Amino acid sequence: MILGPELRSEMQALELNSCLLYREGRLLDTYEEAPGASGEQLPINSCTKSVLSALICMAMAQGRFPAPETPVIECFDFGSRKAAAKNEHDSRAQITVEHLLTLTAGFQWSEFGGSKSFPTMTRSADWIEYVWTQPMANAPGSKWVYNSGVSQLLAHLLRQAVGMPVARYAERELFGPLGIRQYAWKTDPHGTHTGGYGLELSALDLLKLGRLYLQNGVWEGDSLLPRSLTDHSVAPAIAVSPPERGYYGWHWWADAVTPEGEDAAAKTVEPLSYFYARGYGGQFVIVVPSRAAVVVLTRRPRKKGESPHEWFRRRLAPLLV
Repeated sequence: MILGPELRSEMQALELNSCLLYREGRLLDTYEEAPGASGEQLPINSCTKSVLSALICMAMAQGRFPAPETPVIECFDFGSRKAAAKNEHDSRAQITVEHLLTLTAGFQWSEFGGSKSFPTMTRSADWIEYVWTQPMANAPGSKWVYNSGVSQLLAHLLRQAVGMPVARYAERELFGPLGIRQYAWKTDPHGTHTGGYGLELSALDLLKLGRLYLQNGVWEGDSLLPRSLTDHSVAPAIAVSPPERGYYGWHWWADAVTPEGEDAAAKTVEPLSYFYARGYGGQFVIVVPSRAAVVVLTRRPRKKGESPHEWFRRRLAPLLV
C-alpha cells in the first residue's frame, strides 16, 4: 500500500471522493470514500476544458480545425458582429484561436462575479453573442484571465469545424478508443456542448485521459494525438494571474514542486514539473512525465480548507520525488 493510513486519514478529512495513483504502467494504489467511488460518474467541472483541448488537437491533426494563428473572426459566422470587429479600432480583430486556447483573448471578464461573468453568460439566450460582445480590457495575448466563456467559443468552433455535436465527435475520436462508455454533457441554449464545464466522467475515466497524455497521445499502440500537439498543448504558455499559481497552456495548467528541506539531497533534486486538468471543487488530473505518473483526485464541491492540489504538492509530490 502506497497511500498508507496517515494519508488515507488526510484524504478523508479533505472529503475526497477518490484518489488514484498510477505509475510506470500500473495503478499502484486507490483511495475511495466508499466502495466503487472511483467508477462513479460525477461532474468534473473545468476539467472539461482539458477534454475540449484534446478534441481540438485531434481536429487540428485531421486538418479540420483552424490553425492556432487563425483570427477568430475568420472562423465564425458572426454576421454583423464580424463586420464590426473588422473595424481597425476594435482589437477583437486580433484575437486568434491560440488566444482562446490560452485564455488571453483580452475580454473584460470576472468569472464568478459581476455582470461580465460565467454565471451571467449561462442565463443569457445566446452564449456566443454574450461572450463576443463583451468589451475588451487587454490587448489579445497580453494577459491571462480565467474565462469559461472563451471555452464556449472554442466548443462552438469545434462543432462547426467537425460538422457534428462535440459529444458525438468525442465518442468517435476520444471516448470510444479510450473505452469511456458512460458520460453526461450539458449543452448551451443553441445545443452546443459546454466547453468550460458540464461534463461528467468517473475518476477511472479521467485516469485514461491522463494516461493518454503521459503516453504522448498513444493508446494501446494507436496514435490518437500527435506528440507535437500534446507537447504544445500542455507546455507553459503564459503565467497565470494571482492568486493562481504557475502557468497556463492550451486549456491545461502547468506548475512545478521544489523539494523542501535543508539536507543535501533536497538541494540536489530538480523541481518536479507537472501539468494538470483542474475542476472547481477539487477535481484534478495531474500528469508527472518525469516520474511516469498520473494522479487523479476527485471531490464533491467544497469551498473551505486546503485544496486537493495543494495537498498533492505537500504530501504526494514528495513521494514521487
